[in-house]
Amino acid sequence: MNQTVTPPPATPQAASSGPGASSPTFSPLYQQIKALMMQSLQSGEWKPGELIPSEVELALRYKVSQGTVRKAIDELSADNLVVRRQGKGTFVATHHEARAQFRFLKLMPDSGDAHQPENRIVEVKRLRGPAEVARVLDIKAGDSVVCIKRVQFFDGVPTIVEEIWLPGAIFKGLTAERLAEYKGPMYGLFETEFATPMVRATEKLKAVLVDSSAAAHLNIKPGTPVLSVERVAYTYGDRPVELRRAIYVTASHHYHNELS
Repeated sequence: MNQTVTPPPATPQAASSGPGASSPTFSPLYQQIKALMMQSLQSGEWKPGELIPSEVELALRYKVSQGTVRKAIDELSADNLVVRRQGKGTFVATHHEARAQFRFLKLMPDSGDAHQPENRIVEVKRLRGPAEVARVLDIKAGDSVVCIKRVQFFDGVPTIVEEIWLPGAIFKGLTAERLAEYKGPMYGLFETEFATPMVRATEKLKAVLVDSSAAAHLNIKPGTPVLSVERVAYTYGDRPVELRRAIYVTASHHYHNELS
């Protein structure tokens, strides 16, 4: 796609009328450029892992200054949508990079270095979506969903058991066999084969006592204190495409997050 796109001038958004109406707001030029670049990401013009055009090329394309483009890229980088590499340029973020994988896996060992777990797929089934799952995924109750159950092992010890719900319309052809044979991160598979990169997520954490079903997978006693984590992951356009409910055993691990 080589066409030149001229961004609209920074104009005030329409303000509501009546008492308590807010003042007009303006969209800075760099945010307009960011929005245009987001369109290129969402459309697949720039694919995960690929080098995007240089700041000079983008400035010519959008007919703005290089500084304006740089500020737009700064924001995309802060959102973890692109990655700058010194001397090489700016690349679309991908889950095939280790740095991206640890963005979403926050369970860290109490000692030693963080590393990826081994996975065992317990079950993959396609069914009609329960109402509460459909509501989170913004689909209709009864629409097709894929439910994945798996156990993750750290150094041979079962540490995470999780239930993953995905919209069936997006993840056609996803099977237990495909997941078992794929050796990279699950989000990498979603990105590569289903054109659905996970770009952000929200999580809710709660300390609970493990039930008998999860306890059996984790080789612990029912009633053992564990960490319950519910995640909703989103792709471009802030579209929810995954509901993940997991139980973490924290006997030798902890949940680590950085706040800024």
